[in-house]
Amino acid sequence: MLVLALFETLALLSIPYLAIGLRFIEQENEAVRTGHLEVVWLRALIFAAVMMTCLVAMGLYNIRLRASFIGTLLRIAASVAVGTVATVVIFYFSAFEPQRGLIAIMAGLAFIALGAIRFVFLKIVDEDVFKRRVLVFGCGWQAKSIAQLRRRSDQRGFVIVGYIATNGEKCVVPPERVLRPEGSLLDFGRAHRTDEIVVAMDDRRQAFPVQDLLECRLSGIEVVDLVSFLERETGKVRLDVLNPSWMIFGEGFRRDPVRLASERAFDVLAGVCLLAVSWPFMLLTALAIKLEDGWSAPVLYRQIRVGLEGRHFNVLKFRSMSINAEQDGQARWAEKSDPRVTRVGSVIRKIRFDELPQIFNVLRGDMSFVGPRPERPEFVDELNEQIPYYRERHYVKPGITGWAQLCYPYGSSTHDATEKLQYDLYYVKNHSLLFDLMILLQTAEVVLWGKGGR
Repeated sequence: MLVLALFETLALLSIPYLAIGLRFIEQENEAVRTGHLEVVWLRALIFAAVMMTCLVAMGLYNIRLRASFIGTLLRIAASVAVGTVATVVIFYFSAFEPQRGLIAIMAGLAFIALGAIRFVFLKIVDEDVFKRRVLVFGCGWQAKSIAQLRRRSDQRGFVIVGYIATNGEKCVVPPERVLRPEGSLLDFGRAHRTDEIVVAMDDRRQAFPVQDLLECRLSGIEVVDLVSFLERETGKVRLDVLNPSWMIFGEGFRRDPVRLASERAFDVLAGVCLLAVSWPFMLLTALAIKLEDGWSAPVLYRQIRVGLEGRHFNVLKFRSMSINAEQDGQARWAEKSDPRVTRVGSVIRKIRFDELPQIFNVLRGDMSFVGPRPERPEFVDELNEQIPYYRERHYVKPGITGWAQLCYPYGSSTHDATEKLQYDLYYVKNHSLLFDLMILLQTAEVVLWGKGGR
């Protein structure tokens, strides 16, 4: 993905030069052509930065993107359209004259160049020669979790050489993939051009090959445990193979004071900016709710949620359900085509406008812009009993958007909560300011393409 981003950045930087050459190719006055080229480097930087931001926001650098080539082209078209408008606005308020003909040529060239690069990328990325060759040490139930990664997007970064059978372990992976090496593990790995060994034994207390794995590691073959491998390849922490020692001794799961300070500063700055931009939409949303349910009907909905370290707070949302949605006082998950949702509510849920009042929760310090979604205390008590490690998601502030919201659709059951928890734990382990920015940009994709709204 980094190489892809580099090629696309270089292409976008060169487009303004090419566009000026095409626009003024028939210009006889050399001074006119030279005058346009004098400041083109700054235009190129602005154009490339805006377009790259739009590409990120559309999820085009998400390694789990499963869109077809046509779907990718649609995302590129949307990115170029939004980026073109943003470029025109920036040029208008700067010293550059936003020439319509030149901007149109730049937009067309950007779509063609990005589409061509993506076509070549999709052809090349599936070739095994560009993937890491992985040898799995184990063939039991833990190793099966790797064998179950069958989707092309799940195997985009690696190819399995085979599974090594260990003494006393019942093999449950495909028999034709099981290998029984003769000689040392290092020689076997070199013979199969292995880049990485994943330790996936069901029971490490029996015949754990410490010396063999150490030789491989010191000889240049990477050695990782199963949890870390699956975390890296799937973008989530798999609960079925997770153990407490990995969380205690592994990287991440830290509360760095510098990180906490930068997070709060970012939340306040982003909250003020977003409030300045979104207040007209909030006003229109409030008016729509009043028109549907009457002027005496409440616009905001306050509900107790569980926040940082299990503390309770009142979350603010635009009311999207009928006033007496839970007359019996029983907490219920939102359902697909939920009859309690009003007509205005169905619209604002799809475009996520019902979440806008949570900006005030962020400014107050109850929430962050990015983090696990806050749940109701009734659900949290139930899920704590049913799902292991569910409490650990509350060691960061809850967020308006989050990694789980990008990677998994709307959750309305214990099974969904379990799946989303795996992404939440990945965020708790790896959260950083850069990661937050990436999530915020890709949230635009969720809103624009209507993913997960209910």
